Amino acid sequence: MPEISRFLGIIITINYSDHPPPHFHVRYGNQKALIDIERLRMMEGKLTPRVLGLVIEWAAIHQSQLLNNWELARQQKTLEKIEPLE
Repeated sequence: MPEISRFLGIIITINYSDHPPPHFHVRYGNQKALIDIERLRMMEGKLTPRVLGLVIEWAAIHQSQLLNNWELARQQKTLEKIEPLE
């Protein structure tokens, strides 16, 4: 799974040839989740409210870049790194 961003111990990845809808994967310690890019909501998994809030804040800022990376992944192309949350 290519890592596209990392901040505050949170790791964001997108899988190549993953299933719709467009989403990304989040790992934070033992916590894992899938986040819907278009709706900015958790599809499955579990994150603490604090981590989920940070991830959604970051995703809202970078939503168009996330959708672009989703399309790149579907085409088996190199994904672009996205700036971390500051």
